Amino acid sequence: MEDKATQISDRLLDYGATVIKICVKINKTAVGRHIGNQLLRAGTSVGANYEEACGAQSKADFIHKLQIALKEVRESLYWLKLIQRSNILEGEEIKKAINETQQVSAIIGRSIITAKKRK
Repeated sequence: MEDKATQISDRLLDYGATVIKICVKINKTAVGRHIGNQLLRAGTSVGANYEEACGAQSKADFIHKLQIALKEVRESLYWLKLIQRSNILEGEEIKKAINETQQVSAIIGRSIITAKKRK
């Protein structure tokens, strides 16, 4: 069985792929490109920051890198909600992406709280 860190890493890799697919779809207008570029930067950095946290040099470094990942996932949630609210992309795909973003945010947030308690 995979360990928890590997499961989260895989989930964040899938999340990044979902963000990329959404950005490709909305990249057809100037507004879509602008929002897509912002979402692409934030959404694909979540997993990268998590991977950096897994290789942290100290508990404080681990917490700091997780906090950066949390900031990026929160920004991603903003852009996804803006896409939905402005009807740039509609339907289940954007709803699922928002839901996954909220779940990933909760996971990372809980990880930060746990790490701080163990510090």
